[in-house]
Formats: sequence, C-alpha cells, structure tokens
Amino acid sequence: MWSIAGRTSLRSASDLTLKNRGNCVEKKNCYVCGKEALSKNEVGLTKKLLGKDSKFFYCLNCLAEYLEVDTESLLAKVEEFKEQGCKLF
Repeated sequence: MWSIAGRTSLRSASDLTLKNRGNCVEKKNCYVCGKEALSKNEVGLTKKLLGKDSKFFYCLNCLAEYLEVDTESLLAKVEEFKEQGCKLF
C-alpha cells in the first residue's frame, strides 16, 4: 500500500476539497473594460445572449453597448430569465 507521501500527484488538502466539491470558480473579467470579478448575473447574461461556450465575458455596461441596448433592458432580461428558471443566474 502506498503512503500519502509516496503519491506524486497529491496536492494540498484544500485543493482537493475544492475540486472534489466543484467549488473551484475562476473569476471572470470584462473583455472590454477589464472590470474584475464579474457578477454571476453578468457572466450568466453573457452566456445566455452570446452563447454558453463564450470565451469572452462582458460587464453589464459593455454588454449593453455591444448589443446596442440600455442596461435597464438587460436587467429586465436577467429577471425574466430567472423567473423562467434559467440555471445560468
């Protein structure tokens, strides 16, 4: 039987715990303005409107400018998607 010290691929206990629970979340930044740590709503809205596989994420203001709509319309869509049970928000 191998000892824990003998396992070369073992990381710290905290790394294993986070990865096993699926809680390892990478913070997203706005592709345009660089705003750090976008909210769940901003990430979800980018995925919902631009595609689940989107590699670039937008803050609310930059997404509104990109889509040529106002931020209030986007916020209304977020609430609409939440009411529909969308899991991205």
